[in-house]
Amino acid sequence: MRFPYLHKAAPEGLATARSQRWDPAEVVGILLETENKGRDEATRCNHRRLAQLPSGKTFESWKETESSIPVPTQHALMTLEWVTRAENLAVAGPSGTGKNHLAEALANKAIDQGMKVALFTLKSLTAHPGRATVDNTVSRGVAKITRCDLIVVDDIGMLPSGQAAAEAFYRVIDAAYERRSVVVTSNLHPSGFDSIMPKTLATTAVDRLLHHAHIVLTEGSSLRLTQATSGKGVVPLNQPG
Repeated sequence: MRFPYLHKAAPEGLATARSQRWDPAEVVGILLETENKGRDEATRCNHRRLAQLPSGKTFESWKETESSIPVPTQHALMTLEWVTRAENLAVAGPSGTGKNHLAEALANKAIDQGMKVALFTLKSLTAHPGRATVDNTVSRGVAKITRCDLIVVDDIGMLPSGQAAAEAFYRVIDAAYERRSVVVTSNLHPSGFDSIMPKTLATTAVDRLLHHAHIVLTEGSSLRLTQATSGKGVVPLNQPG
């Protein structure tokens, strides 16, 4: 058996054990705990790499008092209990009201708790099954996505979506239905997705998406624009003397 983290920690750990006369069982327990922690951290790093989260946003930089989402709702979402129940989350509202930050922070927290996460824009989601059509493995491509515990589809509605995008979105929503949690963010309420996608596919996908979903609506002015106009969007330049 391979115990890379145990082997790395063993020399220092055994030296400490000898000097402090630890019980042998205690030494073994500490070294095995070190191995488990190392493996858990390696797993999280691998999950984060595979998720390809775009900007590293977490709840450490989230300002709950600046969000229009009720604080109790924020805290309930942060527990991720809804993910363990394979429930979905739809976050809709104007640009700059924290939708993307919330979705990515939830994804990072899920990874920290040992979950697998996939994050897509509608464009990248379209390309993913699209690549699989070359060798007729679309179902396998979708199955790979839905092996993740949490699937995020970000920024739906920023641009019109054609047949291919609607089909990719439907395939993932259908495959995840009652099995995995899906988060969607959009400047449109999901009920309006038929204005940017072919109506039949949009209606069917949204029907499955919202059946077991929490709907969170954001409102207010763009936080990004507010930061920009107040000079908080950049680090101040050092002015020459």
